[in-house]
Amino acid sequence: MTTRVPPTEVTGLYGSVVKRATRAMLGHVPDSIGVLWHHPAVFKDLMGVGRRSEKWDRLDPDLATYAVMASAATVGCEFCLDLHYFRSHNEGLDEVKAREVPRWRESAVFTPVERRVMEYAEAMSQTPPAVTDELSEALLADLGPAGLVELSARVGLMNATARSNVALGIRSEQFAASCGLPPLPARSAGAVGSDA
Repeated sequence: MTTRVPPTEVTGLYGSVVKRATRAMLGHVPDSIGVLWHHPAVFKDLMGVGRRSEKWDRLDPDLATYAVMASAATVGCEFCLDLHYFRSHNEGLDEVKAREVPRWRESAVFTPVERRVMEYAEAMSQTPPAVTDELSEALLADLGPAGLVELSARVGLMNATARSNVALGIRSEQFAASCGLPPLPARSAGAVGSDA
């Protein structure tokens, strides 16, 4: 299936830098970059926010990955799930757990804190958001104020990215498969926001 906006050629000096960097990180230039390249200023600003968010350090990197993947699963962004699963492998995170995120409610591999983080990400990704005072209070105790603020910001950024990708028809480019990771399982049938 093709994207809803056809990719355009990534050009110019900045485009050359982008292509070189994405080839080094992902092995090729994803179609999503060509889609967003229709408006280079939007692309550049979105990438800038993403890069700056990688410097945030009040949330454990595994928890951050589980949160953004749970958010992407709730929104239905195949591209985001695949990319973050791939990145968990490349960044030395717990890829076994990352693989289980789409079915975290049934999986036995997660700790109570990890489950609360994914529950929060799902609740925040619903329309309207469904975060409860009780869940926020528990996570405040688990993560501290700065950790909860970072968790919320990461999920908010993922929502913006995931919703844009879904709307533009940007789908998985099989990054995880390219490095031999087993496929992600289907999202839990009983998950909030699922079609089941």
